[in-house]
Amino acid sequence: MKLALAQLNLTVGDLKANAAKILAAAGEAQAAGAALLLTPEMSICGYAPEDLVLRADFCAACEAEVKRLAAAAADITLIVGFPHRVDGDCYNAAAVLQGGRIAAVYHKQKLPNHSVFDEMRTFRAGEEACVFDCGGVRFGLNICGDIWEPGAAELAAAAGAQVLLVPNASPFHVSKRAGRRQVARQRVAAAGIPLLYCNLLGGQDELVFDGASFVMDAKGRVTHQFPAWEEGLFPVELDGLAVVPGLQAAEPVLEADAYQALVTGVRDYVEKNRFPSVVLGLSGGIDSALTLAVAVDALGASRVHAVMMPSEFTASISLEDALEMADLLGVKYREIAIKPIYDAYIEQLASEFDQLPFDTTEENIQARIRGNLLMALSNKFNHLVLTTGNKSEMAVGYATLYGDMAGGFAVLKDVPKTLVYRLSDYRNGLSRVIPQRIIERPPSAELRPNQTDQDSLPPYDILDAIIEAYAERDLSAAEIAALGYEPATVKRVIRLIDLAEYKRRQSAPGIRITPRSFGKDRRYPITSGYRPEENVQETAK
Repeated sequence: MKLALAQLNLTVGDLKANAAKILAAAGEAQAAGAALLLTPEMSICGYAPEDLVLRADFCAACEAEVKRLAAAAADITLIVGFPHRVDGDCYNAAAVLQGGRIAAVYHKQKLPNHSVFDEMRTFRAGEEACVFDCGGVRFGLNICGDIWEPGAAELAAAAGAQVLLVPNASPFHVSKRAGRRQVARQRVAAAGIPLLYCNLLGGQDELVFDGASFVMDAKGRVTHQFPAWEEGLFPVELDGLAVVPGLQAAEPVLEADAYQALVTGVRDYVEKNRFPSVVLGLSGGIDSALTLAVAVDALGASRVHAVMMPSEFTASISLEDALEMADLLGVKYREIAIKPIYDAYIEQLASEFDQLPFDTTEENIQARIRGNLLMALSNKFNHLVLTTGNKSEMAVGYATLYGDMAGGFAVLKDVPKTLVYRLSDYRNGLSRVIPQRIIERPPSAELRPNQTDQDSLPPYDILDAIIEAYAERDLSAAEIAALGYEPATVKRVIRLIDLAEYKRRQSAPGIRITPRSFGKDRRYPITSGYRPEENVQETAK
């Protein structure tokens, strides 16, 4: 018996386009002899639809599209995800389409309410198994989070399922795939039946979905590993109830995975929101260099605009390196000097500042001038402004509100500075696009003479480790200090992270690639009297 998994890039709310993709995949699967096609979670409306599913009209439109799809794909069994509204309650559902109609509907039982998920806010949990026949085999359904907890898979097996089908919209982060396989293996062991795992592909706001669908036999062996970051239709064959081994795609290395996540996130955010082009400030530093490389790989050089905005503090090598990189990538490049604008600001503020010394105020004025220039270009030419700040900067507030934070999409928002260097080396290993001097130079905002980042911050290897421990793993200050970090540095970094919450709340959305980003999965109050760092030195002794 031949089956197929459709690893699709779908768009939230674009019901007709999503249905057209599913129908095309169904036609291709049927032509290849498949009796059944499995599509991802919420495939008719895309994931995550968030509060759209609270609208009765949206749910009605989704169900109507599913019914049209059933009539159009009457000669194949088709599994399609949709929000199912019943008596005022909405369920995360999967429909079994057979013979031109909706033959059965399964309601997801285990609703995730952690990390980036808050499905309990929008959906009601199902309680019953769904088992159906296709070609003499009894198939059961689970949906994504159902296999992350005991219960739903076992219930399907107890109801007679011989093979478990699992549509998924499992977001990517750099250590996610091993976790998926681990929980799938646990469910297979408990249910004693093979499992087909079909995952979504593509970007949706800050989330990216990597595909990487797979199949396990009844002994928990991975018989098929389908490619990450690749849309397509993938075949699976059953010999009776035994899975016939098939494609085993190689697992990407971390740098390749993270880089492709960034490219996918940029491409889909720009394309799905219908921006014709993007613009970014190219400073001659490593963050803007990596952002430019990602943008070109995502969109092509013709749709990317780079602007160098030098000040009196901009080093000549920054100008040279920015121009060289623009030439290497073939992007549209211009220079707009900010000194005349900066001088006008200072002149107008002279009476207010009253001979006070130069400090971060003047630094921030430079950054905000640059932000205003980029936004002016955005308004005039409909470019999307890509911000270039990284996770390390976002964590400790080493960024200027309405300055370098101004823009519509933050490409490196969840990329620590140490990973920025690794990704830059990785990209240059494919082909040289970033001048080596950019990678080797000490990082600097170039907002005052001879400035480097380490004038204000600990070394990035130490800073990133403390950020990861505190912001991603919720370790206490004492626990972090016990890992070997100097208590005063731990205290200072934690204080900076907590103080910067008001900045992060105003930042552009950015691509999530770590287990916990500064986005939907970390929601801290701006106003808080809790000071977790205060007793670190005493408790660390």
